[in-house]
Amino acid sequence: QVQLVESGGGLVQAGGSLRLSCAARGIISSIHAMGWYRQAPGKQRELVATLSSGSRTNYADSVKGRFTISRDNARNTVYLQMNSLKPEDAAVHYCYVDVSTSTGTFLRVWGQGTLVTVSS
Repeated sequence: QVQLVESGGGLVQAGGSLRLSCAARGIISSIHAMGWYRQAPGKQRELVATLSSGSRTNYADSVKGRFTISRDNARNTVYLQMNSLKPEDAAVHYCYVDVSTSTGTFLRVWGQGTLVTVSS
């Protein structure tokens, strides 16, 4: 079984920074794409950033130039560095990881979500 453990959310003033972490635990043969989505109250879940196994990144237009996604393969961890935060960035942020298990099963696993609150 593969689980994701998220951390790093919290309350920050507008213009501040946070770094979210998402560690994959379990029997993992290989990790493919990793990424982050977010969902604000009353809104649909939206893509924030993705990182392919080939290190190609993709960002929502609203976060380009402010957020950076990265990974530590040795730790099976994906990070989201968020700078110049705005009140509209406030949401529950969810990470995901696409993995292949030791049995050859391909899975998309989701984290439990971490809350980011930005005060104006």
